[in-house]
Amino acid sequence: MNDFVNQFWNWYVILFVLVSIIACGVLLWMQSVPTGGKGDTTGHVWDETLEEYNNPLPKWWMWLFYITVIFGLVYCAFYPALGSFQGMLGWSSSGQLTKELAKADEQTKPLYDKYMKMDLRTLAADKEGNETGKRLYLTYCMQCHGADARGSKGFPNLADHDWQWGGEPEAIVQTISAGRVGMMPPHAQIGAETIKDLANYVRSLSGLPADSLRVAKGQEAFNSVGCSGCHGPDAKGMQALGAPNLTDKIWLYGSAESSIIETITKGRTNQMPAWKDFLGEEKVHVLAAYVLSLSTGSK
Repeated sequence: MNDFVNQFWNWYVILFVLVSIIACGVLLWMQSVPTGGKGDTTGHVWDETLEEYNNPLPKWWMWLFYITVIFGLVYCAFYPALGSFQGMLGWSSSGQLTKELAKADEQTKPLYDKYMKMDLRTLAADKEGNETGKRLYLTYCMQCHGADARGSKGFPNLADHDWQWGGEPEAIVQTISAGRVGMMPPHAQIGAETIKDLANYVRSLSGLPADSLRVAKGQEAFNSVGCSGCHGPDAKGMQALGAPNLTDKIWLYGSAESSIIETITKGRTNQMPAWKDFLGEEKVHVLAAYVLSLSTGSK
C-alpha cells in the first residue's frame, strides 16, 4: 500500500475505506428508526395470519454493530489501512516473514549442524533425523509427490527403486538443490503408424500385451528414428539425461497404448523446482536423507 504510482490511488483508498465504514453506521441508524406508526405492519403476510411488524431492531443488536463500526475507525487510526498512511503505531508486516524464519533457523541451527556432520546414508537410518526430514517433506514435497511419496501421473514415485536421474546420495541432493528439467521431444514427424509401432514395442518391453507385427517394426524404428540415443540401445534409459528406463514396468504417464502414443507424438516436459536457495543446504541435506530412506527402507 506504500507504492502508489500517484496520489490519486492513495486518496481513492482512503475515501473508499472511510466512506464504507461511515455508510455502515448510517445504515444502522436508519434501520433503528421505524418508518411507520408503532404496531404497524409492512404488509407482508405468510401462512394467512403471520405478519411482519415494522418495529426497529433491538438496541442490544444495534449496539453490537455500532461497536464494529467504532472498532473499524479505531483500527484505521492505529494500523495501516488508509492508503499510504502507516497508522499511529507505525506497525508494518514488511520483513516479518523473513524475521520469523531467521528466528526459527537460529533455534534449530544446533540440530541441523548435528545432521550436517552425518553422511546421507547414516542420517537416513537415524530415527530423529528421519522424522525431521518427514516433516520437511510433508511441508514442501507432498503437494506433487503425495503424502505417501508414491507420486501421481507426471510426478515420480519416490518410494520405489526406480530413479530417473540417479538414486545415489549425491544425485538426490543435486536434484533437490538445483532442480531438474526432463524433456521428451515430440516426434509427430515420424508418422502415426510408426508411432503406433513404437508404442507397441515399448509396451512389449514391460511384458504388456502388444501386436507382434508392430513390435517388430517398432523395434527397428526405435533405433532408426533416434529413440536409442536417449534411452539406450537396450531401452534401459540414461540417468545422465533423465531418460527413463522403458523396461522396468514403471510408468510416469501410464502404460496404455494411447498414453504412450501421446507421449511420443506430443512429447513431455517435467520440471522439478530448485530448493537450495529457499531451504538452505542444511534442510536439503535432511530432506535428501529422508527421500533416500524411502527407497532403502531405512525408516
